Amino acid sequence: MTLWETNLQAEKVRFLKRGKVRDIYEINGQLLIVATDRISAFDVVLPTPIPDKGRILNRLSVFWFERTKHIVPNHLLAFKEADLPEPLKSHADLLLDRFMLVRKATVIPIECVVRGYLYGSAWKDYQGTGEVCGIKLPTGMKLAEKLPEPIFTPATKAQVGHDENIPFGKVVNLVGKELAERLRDLSIQIYQFAAAHAEERGLILADTKFEFGIAEDGTLMLIDELLTPDSSRFWDASTYEPGKPQENFDKQFVRDYLESLNWNKEPPAPELPPEVVAKTRERYLEAYRRLTGEEL
Repeated sequence: MTLWETNLQAEKVRFLKRGKVRDIYEINGQLLIVATDRISAFDVVLPTPIPDKGRILNRLSVFWFERTKHIVPNHLLAFKEADLPEPLKSHADLLLDRFMLVRKATVIPIECVVRGYLYGSAWKDYQGTGEVCGIKLPTGMKLAEKLPEPIFTPATKAQVGHDENIPFGKVVNLVGKELAERLRDLSIQIYQFAAAHAEERGLILADTKFEFGIAEDGTLMLIDELLTPDSSRFWDASTYEPGKPQENFDKQFVRDYLESLNWNKEPPAPELPPEVVAKTRERYLEAYRRLTGEEL
Protein backbone atom coordinates (compact mmCIF):
# COMPACT_ATOMS: atom_id res chain seq x y z
CA MET A 1 0.00 0.00 0.00
CA THR A 2 1.40 3.41 -0.99
CA LEU A 3 1.80 6.42 1.25
CA TRP A 4 -1.12 8.03 -0.56
CA GLU A 5 -3.42 5.05 0.05
CA THR A 6 -2.41 4.72 3.69
CA ASN A 7 -3.23 8.34 4.47
CA LEU A 8 -6.24 8.83 2.24
CA GLN A 9 -8.02 5.58 3.04
CA ALA A 10 -7.81 6.58 6.68
CA GLU A 11 -10.16 9.43 5.69
CA LYS A 12 -12.56 7.04 3.93
CA VAL A 13 -11.52 8.24 0.48
CA ARG A 14 -12.27 5.41 -1.93
CA PHE A 15 -9.27 4.19 -3.90
CA LEU A 16 -10.18 3.48 -7.53
CA LYS A 17 -7.07 2.96 -9.63
CA ARG A 18 -3.29 3.13 -9.68
CA GLY A 19 -1.75 4.15 -12.99
CA LYS A 20 1.92 4.29 -13.88
CA VAL A 21 2.14 7.78 -12.37
CA ARG A 22 -1.26 8.80 -11.02
CA ASP A 23 -3.46 7.41 -8.27
CA ILE A 24 -7.21 8.03 -8.53
CA TYR A 25 -9.70 8.27 -5.66
CA GLU A 26 -13.36 9.15 -5.29
CA ILE A 27 -14.66 11.69 -2.79
CA ASN A 28 -17.97 13.56 -2.60
CA GLY A 29 -18.98 12.48 -6.09
CA GLN A 30 -15.76 13.82 -7.61
CA LEU A 31 -12.46 12.25 -8.54
CA LEU A 32 -9.21 13.07 -6.77
CA ILE A 33 -6.17 12.55 -9.00
CA VAL A 34 -2.81 12.47 -7.23
CA ALA A 35 0.37 12.70 -9.33
CA THR A 36 3.19 10.70 -7.72
CA ASP A 37 6.92 10.73 -8.42
CA ARG A 38 6.80 7.30 -10.04
CA ILE A 39 8.42 6.92 -13.43
CA SER A 40 8.02 4.17 -16.00
CA ALA A 41 10.08 3.05 -18.96
CA PHE A 42 9.28 0.40 -21.55
CA ASP A 43 5.85 0.04 -19.86
CA VAL A 44 7.42 -0.97 -16.52
CA VAL A 45 7.18 1.18 -13.38
CA LEU A 46 10.67 1.65 -11.95
CA PRO A 47 11.50 1.27 -8.25
CA THR A 48 13.30 4.64 -8.10
CA PRO A 49 11.15 7.80 -8.02
CA ILE A 50 12.13 11.14 -9.57
CA PRO A 51 11.78 13.84 -6.87
CA ASP A 52 9.14 16.50 -7.71
CA LYS A 53 8.12 14.79 -10.96
CA GLY A 54 4.50 14.49 -9.82
CA ARG A 55 4.36 18.15 -8.82
CA ILE A 56 5.80 19.20 -12.18
CA LEU A 57 3.35 17.09 -14.20
CA ASN A 58 0.36 18.15 -12.13
CA ARG A 59 1.17 21.87 -12.24
CA LEU A 60 1.83 21.73 -15.97
CA SER A 61 -1.50 20.03 -16.57
CA VAL A 62 -3.25 22.71 -14.50
CA PHE A 63 -1.35 25.39 -16.45
CA TRP A 64 -2.61 24.02 -19.77
CA PHE A 65 -6.15 23.20 -18.61
CA GLU A 66 -6.55 26.80 -17.50
CA ARG A 67 -5.24 28.14 -20.84
CA THR A 68 -7.16 25.87 -23.21
CA LYS A 69 -10.64 26.00 -21.69
CA HIS A 70 -11.63 28.60 -24.30
CA ILE A 71 -11.13 25.84 -26.90
CA VAL A 72 -12.85 22.96 -25.12
CA PRO A 73 -14.13 22.32 -21.57
CA ASN A 74 -12.02 20.12 -19.30
CA HIS A 75 -12.56 18.09 -16.16
CA LEU A 76 -10.59 20.33 -13.76
CA LEU A 77 -12.62 21.57 -10.78
CA ALA A 78 -10.01 22.53 -8.19
CA PHE A 79 -6.28 22.32 -7.49
CA LYS A 80 -5.51 24.71 -4.61
CA GLU A 81 -5.02 23.81 -0.94
CA ALA A 82 -8.08 25.85 0.04
CA ASP A 83 -10.16 23.67 -2.29
CA LEU A 84 -9.34 20.40 -0.52
CA PRO A 85 -12.42 18.78 1.04
CA GLU A 86 -12.38 18.82 4.83
CA PRO A 87 -11.25 15.19 5.33
CA LEU A 88 -8.15 15.90 3.20
CA LYS A 89 -7.01 19.24 4.58
CA SER A 90 -4.91 17.54 7.24
CA HIS A 91 -2.96 15.85 4.41
CA ALA A 92 -2.27 19.05 2.47
CA ASP A 93 1.49 18.54 2.87
CA LEU A 94 1.21 15.32 0.86
CA LEU A 95 -1.22 16.62 -1.72
CA LEU A 96 -0.21 20.22 -2.38
CA ASP A 97 0.72 20.75 -6.05
CA ARG A 98 0.07 17.05 -6.69
CA PHE A 99 -3.71 16.89 -6.80
CA MET A 100 -6.62 17.80 -9.01
CA LEU A 101 -10.28 17.47 -8.11
CA VAL A 102 -12.05 16.67 -11.38
CA ARG A 103 -15.45 15.88 -12.83
CA LYS A 104 -16.28 12.26 -13.49
CA ALA A 105 -16.42 11.25 -17.13
CA THR A 106 -16.86 8.24 -19.34
CA VAL A 107 -13.51 7.88 -21.05
CA ILE A 108 -13.49 7.77 -24.86
CA PRO A 109 -11.20 4.81 -25.68
CA ILE A 110 -9.06 6.68 -28.19
CA GLU A 111 -5.61 8.24 -27.76
CA CYS A 112 -5.99 11.49 -29.70
CA VAL A 113 -2.45 11.99 -31.02
CA VAL A 114 -1.41 15.04 -33.03
CA ARG A 115 1.95 15.21 -34.77
CA GLY A 116 3.68 18.24 -36.19
CA TYR A 117 6.94 16.41 -36.88
CA LEU A 118 7.84 12.98 -38.24
CA TYR A 119 9.17 11.01 -35.28
CA GLY A 120 8.69 7.92 -33.13
CA SER A 121 6.21 5.32 -34.34
CA ALA A 122 5.12 7.68 -37.14
CA TRP A 123 8.65 7.59 -38.57
CA LYS A 124 8.63 3.79 -38.50
CA ASP A 125 5.25 3.66 -40.27
CA TYR A 126 6.39 6.20 -42.86
CA GLN A 127 9.54 4.24 -43.62
CA GLY A 128 7.45 1.15 -44.31
CA THR A 129 4.48 2.60 -46.20
CA GLY A 130 5.00 6.31 -46.84
CA GLU A 131 1.90 6.85 -44.70
CA VAL A 132 0.97 7.49 -41.07
CA CYS A 133 -2.43 6.24 -39.93
CA GLY A 134 -3.56 6.15 -43.56
CA ILE A 135 -2.36 9.71 -44.25
CA LYS A 136 -0.08 9.89 -47.29
CA LEU A 137 3.00 12.04 -46.65
CA PRO A 138 5.48 13.58 -49.15
CA THR A 139 8.27 11.29 -50.30
CA GLY A 140 11.84 11.78 -49.13
CA MET A 141 11.07 13.19 -45.70
CA LYS A 142 13.74 13.01 -43.00
CA LEU A 143 13.54 11.85 -39.42
CA ALA A 144 12.20 14.68 -37.21
CA GLU A 145 11.28 16.81 -40.22
CA LYS A 146 8.38 19.23 -39.81
CA LEU A 147 5.21 18.01 -41.50
CA PRO A 148 3.44 20.20 -44.08
CA GLU A 149 0.66 20.58 -41.48
CA PRO A 150 -0.20 18.88 -38.17
CA ILE A 151 -1.86 15.50 -38.59
CA PHE A 152 -4.27 13.55 -36.39
CA THR A 153 -2.87 10.06 -35.83
CA PRO A 154 -5.17 8.31 -33.33
CA ALA A 155 -4.35 5.15 -31.43
CA THR A 156 -6.29 2.57 -29.47
CA LYS A 157 -5.81 2.69 -25.70
CA ALA A 158 -3.99 -0.49 -24.68
CA GLN A 159 -4.44 -1.82 -21.15
CA VAL A 160 -1.13 -3.65 -21.45
CA GLY A 161 1.77 -2.84 -23.77
CA HIS A 162 1.88 -0.14 -26.43
CA ASP A 163 -1.05 1.65 -28.03
CA GLU A 164 -1.73 0.80 -31.68
CA ASN A 165 -1.93 3.48 -34.37
CA ILE A 166 -5.21 3.32 -36.29
CA PRO A 167 -6.63 5.14 -39.34
CA PHE A 168 -9.27 7.81 -38.85
CA GLY A 169 -11.89 5.52 -40.39
CA LYS A 170 -11.54 3.15 -37.45
CA VAL A 171 -12.21 6.02 -35.04
CA VAL A 172 -15.40 6.72 -36.99
CA ASN A 173 -16.38 3.07 -36.61
CA LEU A 174 -15.67 3.14 -32.86
CA VAL A 175 -17.34 6.43 -31.85
CA GLY A 176 -19.33 7.67 -34.84
CA LYS A 177 -18.55 10.23 -37.55
CA GLU A 178 -19.65 13.38 -35.69
CA LEU A 179 -17.70 12.65 -32.49
CA ALA A 180 -14.66 11.42 -34.45
CA GLU A 181 -14.51 14.68 -36.39
CA ARG A 182 -14.88 16.75 -33.20
CA LEU A 183 -12.05 14.82 -31.55
CA ARG A 184 -9.81 15.35 -34.57
CA ASP A 185 -10.59 19.04 -35.01
CA LEU A 186 -10.30 19.89 -31.30
CA SER A 187 -7.05 17.94 -30.95
CA ILE A 188 -5.43 19.79 -33.84
CA GLN A 189 -6.68 23.14 -32.54
CA ILE A 190 -5.24 22.52 -29.06
CA TYR A 191 -1.95 21.32 -30.55
CA GLN A 192 -1.62 24.46 -32.67
CA PHE A 193 -2.37 26.69 -29.68
CA ALA A 194 0.19 24.91 -27.49
CA ALA A 195 2.82 24.72 -30.25
CA ALA A 196 2.61 28.49 -30.74
CA HIS A 197 3.04 29.04 -26.98
CA ALA A 198 6.03 26.67 -26.88
CA GLU A 199 7.63 28.32 -29.92
CA GLU A 200 7.57 31.70 -28.16
CA ARG A 201 9.62 30.07 -25.41
CA GLY A 202 12.19 28.43 -27.65
CA LEU A 203 10.60 24.99 -27.61
CA ILE A 204 9.19 22.78 -30.34
CA LEU A 205 6.09 20.71 -29.60
CA ALA A 206 6.80 17.76 -31.89
CA ASP A 207 3.74 15.73 -30.95
CA THR A 208 1.33 15.14 -28.10
CA LYS A 209 -1.63 13.02 -27.10
CA PHE A 210 -4.95 13.98 -25.56
CA GLU A 211 -7.67 12.07 -23.79
CA PHE A 212 -11.31 13.03 -23.86
CA GLY A 213 -14.33 11.95 -21.87
CA ILE A 214 -18.07 12.54 -21.73
CA ALA A 215 -19.44 14.09 -18.52
CA GLU A 216 -22.72 12.92 -17.01
CA ASP A 217 -24.49 15.90 -18.62
CA GLY A 218 -23.14 14.95 -22.05
CA THR A 219 -20.35 17.55 -22.19
CA LEU A 220 -17.26 16.55 -24.17
CA MET A 221 -14.21 17.31 -21.99
CA LEU A 222 -10.45 17.09 -21.99
CA ILE A 223 -9.36 14.76 -19.19
CA ASP A 224 -6.32 13.09 -17.60
CA GLU A 225 -3.05 15.04 -18.11
CA LEU A 226 -2.37 17.72 -20.67
CA LEU A 227 0.76 18.73 -22.61
CA THR A 228 3.30 17.41 -20.10
CA PRO A 229 6.71 15.91 -20.94
CA ASP A 230 5.14 12.49 -20.24
CA SER A 231 2.43 12.93 -22.88
CA SER A 232 4.31 15.13 -25.35
CA ARG A 233 7.63 15.51 -27.13
CA PHE A 234 9.17 18.91 -26.49
CA TRP A 235 12.45 19.75 -28.22
CA ASP A 236 14.85 22.65 -27.78
CA ALA A 237 14.46 24.83 -30.88
CA SER A 238 18.08 26.04 -30.63
CA THR A 239 19.47 22.52 -31.14
CA TYR A 240 16.81 21.18 -33.51
CA GLU A 241 18.17 19.62 -36.68
CA PRO A 242 16.09 17.32 -38.91
CA GLY A 243 17.60 14.05 -40.05
CA LYS A 244 18.78 12.87 -36.64
CA PRO A 245 17.36 11.87 -33.24
CA GLN A 246 16.31 14.77 -31.02
CA GLU A 247 16.71 15.18 -27.28
CA ASN A 248 13.37 15.26 -25.48
CA PHE A 249 12.45 17.07 -22.28
CA ASP A 250 11.43 13.83 -20.64
CA LYS A 251 12.84 10.57 -19.33
CA GLN A 252 15.39 10.06 -22.10
CA PHE A 253 18.21 9.79 -19.55
CA VAL A 254 16.31 6.93 -17.92
CA ARG A 255 15.71 5.08 -21.18
CA ASP A 256 19.33 5.52 -22.28
CA TYR A 257 20.60 4.18 -18.95
CA LEU A 258 18.29 1.16 -19.03
CA GLU A 259 19.28 0.39 -22.62
CA SER A 260 22.91 0.19 -21.44
CA LEU A 261 22.03 -2.63 -19.03
CA ASN A 262 21.43 -6.31 -19.57
CA TRP A 263 17.76 -5.94 -18.58
CA ASN A 264 14.99 -7.80 -20.41
CA LYS A 265 12.48 -4.92 -19.94
CA GLU A 266 10.28 -7.09 -17.75
CA PRO A 267 9.51 -6.50 -14.04
CA PRO A 268 11.26 -6.11 -11.73
CA ALA A 269 13.08 -3.09 -13.10
CA PRO A 270 16.54 -2.09 -11.82
CA GLU A 271 17.14 0.85 -9.51
CA LEU A 272 18.33 4.12 -11.07
CA PRO A 273 21.66 5.65 -10.00
CA PRO A 274 21.57 9.12 -8.39
CA GLU A 275 23.12 10.88 -11.40
CA VAL A 276 20.39 9.58 -13.74
CA VAL A 277 17.71 10.64 -11.25
CA ALA A 278 19.24 14.12 -10.95
CA LYS A 279 19.59 14.65 -14.71
CA THR A 280 16.03 13.46 -15.33
CA ARG A 281 14.61 15.72 -12.61
CA GLU A 282 16.43 18.73 -14.05
CA ARG A 283 15.08 18.00 -17.54
CA TYR A 284 11.50 18.00 -16.24
CA LEU A 285 12.16 21.16 -14.25
CA GLU A 286 13.60 22.93 -17.28
CA ALA A 287 10.53 22.10 -19.34
CA TYR A 288 8.34 23.47 -16.55
CA ARG A 289 10.35 26.68 -16.21
CA ARG A 290 10.42 27.38 -19.92
CA LEU A 291 6.76 26.61 -20.58
CA THR A 292 5.34 28.47 -17.59
CA GLY A 293 7.96 31.15 -17.00
CA GLU A 294 7.90 30.23 -13.31
CA GLU A 295 10.01 28.31 -10.83
CA LEU A 296 8.44 25.24 -9.26
